[in-house]
Amino acid sequence: MFDVHVLFCLFPRHPHACIPWLLPLILALIFSLVSCSTPIGVSKVGMRKAYQEIHANILNGKEISDDTKIVLSRFSLLEQFKKDPAATIAFLDEKANLDTRRDLLFALAELSFSHGENLSEEYLWYYDLGRKELASDYFQMSAIYAYYYLFGTAGDDPPGPYDYRFRVACDLYNRALGKCLLTRKDERIEFQDRVRQLPVGRLAISLKRDSLPWPLEDFTAFLPADEYAVRGLSIRNRTAGIGLPLVALHKKTPETPKGLEVPITVFLRVSGDVRDFDNGTASASLEFYSAYEEFEVMINGLPVPLETDSTTPLAYRLDGSGVWKLGLQKFLSPKKKDPELFLIQPYQSGRIPVVFVHGTASSPVWWAEMWNTLRSDPVLRKRCQFWFFMYNSSVPVVRSATALREVLSEMVTKLDPDGEDLALQQMVVIGHSQGGLLTKLSVVRTGDTLWQAISDHSLEELKTEPEIKELLHQWFFIEPLPFVTRAVYISTPHRGSFRAKSWVRNLVRRLVTLPIDILTLDPRIHGNLFEQLKLPREVRGKVFTSVDGMSPNNPVLKVLAEMPVSPEVTAHSIIAVEGDGDPMTGDDGVVEYTSARQEGAASEFIVQSGHSCQGDPLTIEEVRRILLSHLAALGNL
Repeated sequence: MFDVHVLFCLFPRHPHACIPWLLPLILALIFSLVSCSTPIGVSKVGMRKAYQEIHANILNGKEISDDTKIVLSRFSLLEQFKKDPAATIAFLDEKANLDTRRDLLFALAELSFSHGENLSEEYLWYYDLGRKELASDYFQMSAIYAYYYLFGTAGDDPPGPYDYRFRVACDLYNRALGKCLLTRKDERIEFQDRVRQLPVGRLAISLKRDSLPWPLEDFTAFLPADEYAVRGLSIRNRTAGIGLPLVALHKKTPETPKGLEVPITVFLRVSGDVRDFDNGTASASLEFYSAYEEFEVMINGLPVPLETDSTTPLAYRLDGSGVWKLGLQKFLSPKKKDPELFLIQPYQSGRIPVVFVHGTASSPVWWAEMWNTLRSDPVLRKRCQFWFFMYNSSVPVVRSATALREVLSEMVTKLDPDGEDLALQQMVVIGHSQGGLLTKLSVVRTGDTLWQAISDHSLEELKTEPEIKELLHQWFFIEPLPFVTRAVYISTPHRGSFRAKSWVRNLVRRLVTLPIDILTLDPRIHGNLFEQLKLPREVRGKVFTSVDGMSPNNPVLKVLAEMPVSPEVTAHSIIAVEGDGDPMTGDDGVVEYTSARQEGAASEFIVQSGHSCQGDPLTIEEVRRILLSHLAALGNL
């Protein structure tokens, strides 16, 4: 407050002697002094900035939280912590042995994390290994204090759901756990049984391996998911809880020749209380849980959700992966690789396979958005396993469909040779575009109907080589796969695509290089074979590709479109239509509604989208509905 006595000191005893120009200066000084900020007050900064200030902590900035400052102030340690954080932490730990107020544990968790961060500045990690190990010790202490704050039984009541410190303590525990396990310069995590002698306290840690469906030795590396940002996917699927989400790199196996990235959560269970920790009698176990299976752990007799991250392992696999180029490469040069089945997770008995089949010049990566979203559903991620079929999308549809049937049959036999896994017998196949045609060719019984569409003679009467007859029999005489019980068609040209014009097919024939089989045999045999078949004039005597097969003039496609699926199979249609006009007269830019429609489908869903609608939220939600309906119909399989 402005002291009025100052004013009199500035004026002479006789006002007449006042210098005229001094009066404005004095008035300006008065207003300046009056308008100065008071020692205590407020500044209006807006809700967002105020929120950030209120909730500031060591995880989202460089400053510790107000809750921890309260504890430091209680013992006049605010300045002491800046000068000697180790001594401050040791002092508060000693206090926590006698003072049972739980906020002491929260402060110790945050202060230990802060000190660990300061010790582990990046430039020091390569020059001072002792300092690096000390930082790891303080992160370990942070995780222990956070655990005692959240789940300790001594002292006042644990924090409730409305206590902001509860979630901060969970995050401190999770991130400190990741940092204290980083023992290598390549930022990968190592696990081992050990006794950690810490700056304050001592802890014996053992590995508990039986909670993980796979041996720990089957993994080559463990990466902390929280160290990565994800791009390219609309959502990052995480469940909030306790534990450290990991990207676990699984070894290559015959079923997974490219290896796998598996979401795993590691959890440190700590016994005793601060006094046990200080006197060296506390112990802890590192527990491992698959994010495909477990959702919670029991602590003090109560269920506690696990923190999981299922998106980062997927993004890690696709980052820089050559699979992005495979679709077009396989379309143009399909002879380079045989069709194959990708397992996105290690096989587990009792989980129903959901198989995704991509379309023309495409690859499994185009299912990433759908898989990532479906994987977030708690029911689907626990009861389903997702597979992806990769094939040569420029060869004739009947040939690729044969490959799909063979690959699926081989995988089922390999995984369950004795037929004991009932879930494998309830497979769902989902196909987009050309993949939808392959899907239908896995669930129909054709008899000789397809063959009659292209020949007036029986297969035995055909004048060609025996091996050619065998190929034709595989392609055109089809039995439904007994283990596929549900099929989903997405943007599928059942009656052909209006885009498969003659000039398009001619261009494709010039671009693609097909493998050596019936399509590229000796010209004399090739010509003789085609003379015996009823094929459209525009493809007679020419290389026949999948684009030719999706012509509206293809007689096989016409017959297949009207063919019912096996009685044991339930089929669904998802049809994309661009614009907001009458969908019955519309198309998706590649396939007309009238071509995509299937009589006898259990459901038909129209999505306002272009042809590549696999990532459309409405398409994904419809697939989710179908899968949940499938599971509900099966009950407790």
